[in-house]
Amino acid sequence: MLRASIAAETAGIPSVSIICEGFQGQAAATGRGHGFDWLPLALTIGHVDSQSTDVMVDNFVSFTVDQIIDGLTRSGDDGDDEASQEPTALDVVVSGTIDAINDHFVSMGWTDGHPIIPPTIERVEAYLVDSGHDPWKTLGVAASSGRDLTIWSIAVNAVLAGCKPEHLPVLIALTQILADPGYGAEHSGNTTGADALIIIDGPNSAGLGFNAGAGAMREGAHANTSVGRWLRLYLRNVFGFTAEEHDRATFGNSARVVLAEDMECLAEIGWQPLNAAFGFAAREDTVTLARMNSGTIIGSVFGSTPEEITPYLANGLTRVAAWDLTHVHGLGQDQFQPLLVISPILARTFARAGWSKRDVQQALFEHARIPAVTFERMIGEWSNLTAGRRRLVDLVAAGDLPAVFAESDDPERLVPIVTGPERLLVAVAGDPNRTNAYALSNDGPHGWWTTKPIDHTPASDLVCNIGGDCS
Repeated sequence: MLRASIAAETAGIPSVSIICEGFQGQAAATGRGHGFDWLPLALTIGHVDSQSTDVMVDNFVSFTVDQIIDGLTRSGDDGDDEASQEPTALDVVVSGTIDAINDHFVSMGWTDGHPIIPPTIERVEAYLVDSGHDPWKTLGVAASSGRDLTIWSIAVNAVLAGCKPEHLPVLIALTQILADPGYGAEHSGNTTGADALIIIDGPNSAGLGFNAGAGAMREGAHANTSVGRWLRLYLRNVFGFTAEEHDRATFGNSARVVLAEDMECLAEIGWQPLNAAFGFAAREDTVTLARMNSGTIIGSVFGSTPEEITPYLANGLTRVAAWDLTHVHGLGQDQFQPLLVISPILARTFARAGWSKRDVQQALFEHARIPAVTFERMIGEWSNLTAGRRRLVDLVAAGDLPAVFAESDDPERLVPIVTGPERLLVAVAGDPNRTNAYALSNDGPHGWWTTKPIDHTPASDLVCNIGGDCS
């Protein structure tokens, strides 16, 4: 809503953004991030989905209308510039013992709750010294906070998280994703509490210390853990995703470590890595980011043939597809693209039978199905999407969904959870001797699948000091 008001105000049209309780901080931060600290707000009482129409109208008339009138009739006021009170890049914000520094960072909300390495100017400068990057180069602006996405800010949070200097190219690529409007980083604090999953592909991933084997999605491997932690810290400290500003997650997920694909297994069986789905080649080092709502372990997949194991894997995909189906039709047209991570032994089972990854996707598409009535309830009766409360057969007739969703009008017929096989993404990682898999549901346009190349070459021979002078 704030972005619509910003567009109206930019065009010279007075506006008021109507927001729900609990979103005042997020609204103020969004306005500030776009240079509109003074945008008027009108508050609605209670959650609109949990009130009867009569109660909602009474609350609106008695409480909200006066705020709308006031907001439309008073003159704009820039108010206090809160952003100017922030420390600058080279300010020393605290000094003392390691305990005192950690206590200060915790009290300011600049950590994820874990101890940090103090990002002293000397440490940050040392982190960047061999990279060739101008520390003050800007990769974009965080739409949610208005803060510049600088190499310096990347390095500050890298030191905080304990990342190694050789991880900087990965962090820069991740920042480029966060700056990409197609990813939608500004949605990172939406109420379902989805959290981003980082996926590393390419020949250099193992050399950087990323673990693709046993415990591939668990803390412990330094590269996977520290880079995953960096993302959480960067979103907090630069994008403003804290409870006081943008993070409105009802529950939230634990921070996810980086998932690195098993490039050796993929090369052995002749499959392309995940990045191929987004236009890259196996020889390219890339990082992919998408926000995930939920996941489920598919344990002890039994069977020695693709035909035996596919139904169980497909069932796992259906078990994580619930409210997320609104991204097939509703919140975002055709933007549900779940991920299935299979262990190498399962990938080899498919490959020995001559199955390509495309064959796997096609088989999963045919088996990962739910009753049509359940799908319709997810995108209609059990959601607040009034416009989506139509039968699948009607959506097919209108051209909004492919014909596979209306092969009959039987409400119990089975329909797919995605619009085509290519929407079911497959990655390979984990213990090579265990027949397990992991299914994850993505959050549609609230952190859309985005891939960027990782450039490991030094930026240049440019030498920049911390004062900003380069030679």
